[in-house]
Amino acid sequence: MPEFKRIAVIGAGTMGSGIAAQIANAGHQVLLMDLPGKDDPLAVVNAAKTRLLKSDPPALVHKSRIDLIQVGNIRDDFELLAECDWIVEAIVERLDIKKDLYNRLNETISADCVVTSNTSTIPISLLVEDMPVDFRKRFAITHYFNPVRYMRLLELVRGTDTDETIMDRLADYNDTVMGKGVVRCNDTPGFLGNRVGVFALQVGMDEAAKNNLTVEEADALMGRPMGIPKTGVFGLYDLIGVDLMSDVVDTLGDILPSNDLFHAIGTSNNPVMPLIRDMVANGYTGDKGKGGFYRVDGETELAVDLTTGQTRPRISTLPDSAVAAANAQAVGGETLTIMIDGTDPHATFCRRFLARVLAYAADLIPTVTHSPQDIDDAMKLGFNWVRGPFELIDALGAATVADLIAEAGLDIPMSITQSISTGPFYAAQSGTLNVLTFDPTAKYAPVVLPENTQRFHMSKRTMTPIATNDAASLYALDDDLRLIEFHSKANALTGASMEIVLAAAKDHGKGIIVHNDAQHFSAGVDLNRFRAFIEAGDWDAMDSFLNDFQQAVKALKYTPVPVIGAPSGLSIGGGFEVLAHCDKVIAHTNTVFGLVETGVGVVPGGGGVKETLSRWFNATNDWDKAAWNTWMQIGYGQIGTSPDLSARMQYYLKDRDIEILNRDKLLHAATTEMAIMQGDYTAPTPPTFTLPGRAILTKMANFMQKGIDDGLFHPHDKTVAMQVAEIVVNGAGDEPLIVSEQDMYDRERRAFLHLAKTPQTRARITSLLDTGTAIRN
Repeated sequence: MPEFKRIAVIGAGTMGSGIAAQIANAGHQVLLMDLPGKDDPLAVVNAAKTRLLKSDPPALVHKSRIDLIQVGNIRDDFELLAECDWIVEAIVERLDIKKDLYNRLNETISADCVVTSNTSTIPISLLVEDMPVDFRKRFAITHYFNPVRYMRLLELVRGTDTDETIMDRLADYNDTVMGKGVVRCNDTPGFLGNRVGVFALQVGMDEAAKNNLTVEEADALMGRPMGIPKTGVFGLYDLIGVDLMSDVVDTLGDILPSNDLFHAIGTSNNPVMPLIRDMVANGYTGDKGKGGFYRVDGETELAVDLTTGQTRPRISTLPDSAVAAANAQAVGGETLTIMIDGTDPHATFCRRFLARVLAYAADLIPTVTHSPQDIDDAMKLGFNWVRGPFELIDALGAATVADLIAEAGLDIPMSITQSISTGPFYAAQSGTLNVLTFDPTAKYAPVVLPENTQRFHMSKRTMTPIATNDAASLYALDDDLRLIEFHSKANALTGASMEIVLAAAKDHGKGIIVHNDAQHFSAGVDLNRFRAFIEAGDWDAMDSFLNDFQQAVKALKYTPVPVIGAPSGLSIGGGFEVLAHCDKVIAHTNTVFGLVETGVGVVPGGGGVKETLSRWFNATNDWDKAAWNTWMQIGYGQIGTSPDLSARMQYYLKDRDIEILNRDKLLHAATTEMAIMQGDYTAPTPPTFTLPGRAILTKMANFMQKGIDDGLFHPHDKTVAMQVAEIVVNGAGDEPLIVSEQDMYDRERRAFLHLAKTPQTRARITSLLDTGTAIRN
């Protein structure tokens, strides 16, 4: 399928510049255009490029990608669009202005140029109602979600006259080049993501007010226990912008049919909306302003009381059901049944929230889409839900959901009634995962994914693990491959996790892939385990735990078959140490690498210091430089926000590892690369390390002391840093010391235990676990 070669984006606002940045992230040139500035014709577009360079989180995988974004203005440079084969319109949401632009484009662009709009509010039928048929054939809606780099969903909407080959080209380019999960939508109000997602947020607010819950309680209940991001509803309003969300609600209220259930909780009937109007009028627009539902006054964290509208100290105590659900989630248990059990306000909130949202989503079948997968994908890709509405219905059981809906006084949608009689919405049949579709009658059909796309959380429904426990599982893939999946809470690594790593090293087949498609590959070793060791003073058990971890990753490194790590999201601490012992890393572009242990007063204890030292020596061929660079990198806890940025810190090796822009392609890329590596593979040879003499310790100590004197470091920072030094330097003598790989493991454990015994490290770990922030001491 022909790839787009010359792309332009018209509109340099947040969305337009974000779309241009993602095209640049893919390594393609793009022309970004907007209105001319008053004094400088390129002031608007150049300001957009400046914002991209300063954005947090970074919109670009590397600042050098900004050079791929060319600029122009639609007064002086409009003729440049004649060279384009795809133009994305991302201008103000006014129909008259868009129509004027389309008429100008029609007079300028080539007969083959595709035009799309990023609108989410104006029907495609209205956008092109006055345009010639030839233009309408090449027109579609490409609705991206903000921030474009991180939000995976693209809603692709065709018009009545849109050529199907154009739709296929757009879907293929966005899937394979821009890394998007493409959901094809009908031209219906709000499409799928916003229609269900914003409805869910409004229901959350409505039920919180009706059940007299605090914003903290509502977010805790509606967040992680339900598989929704921890921001819940009020935190997400703050993150997106209270004012922007208010505008989205107003817009949906204007475009949805009069009989749509959204109107009951939109602008006029939702008890929280008057408070939102008042907040916006007074500048409380969320995180970007003076705060929103959550605020900070000095060092005091505040939250808004939904009844009075006044602020009060923020409550950190979680509802009992949320705690119970988190505990169940940590061992792979079902959380939803815990959340809806009972008649107290918390359970009532959960019951009614699920009833109303699941009924709303199910009622969109088949009028808006024939396939539940479309809605599930939209919510997982666009709102970061762990499970889509129909997957939630399957988890609870369609009959249970029907009872919840009836209890809420709502009509039970046809699709749920059909599921009760036919079977779950998703069913593994003959090794294939099928979905119950309604086109036009209910029948099972294979789930639909683009070529080379694999989502392991779906694939594994057709598999039985070779070995499994609460924290991880080992699966057999085609071609006698093995896959290690971490699946604990936040994929924090435990002893059970490493048992599965060891099992894979023994039953390795023809190759091992370490992968999961959770939001984060792994946030590191479970700190609660270390806290328990510290509070019990059980240093032997701590040493044994660390040794078991080391021996597991060591076994992984020396298996006689290739080992590939395929991470996405956070891959830090112990998570990175697992990847560091793989032969190759195939990483999603947005993977965050880092060894961050020094921030909580310890050192990497699973081979992280050893592997970093080895990499720096390979880069410098100088053991003194390698020791210093390792000490600096580990001491500062440096992280990289993408593989490209991480290369300079030796987390990601450009001459060995691979970057993938679409995280759904990771597993396919790993299996493809595995076939190449198997041909002449030999396991690595155990290395030796030459540690510099102790003279360098004085330089390191002086560096830290100056930082303390200048107010940059705290006293315990120096203690931690010097323990890192004890790993990479021969502190016992003036001459270089040659040590084995096992010696390096031993040095890491010794430094870790030394620090764990200090009250300052205990305070840091306790602070992080109890408050979410490690104190500086």
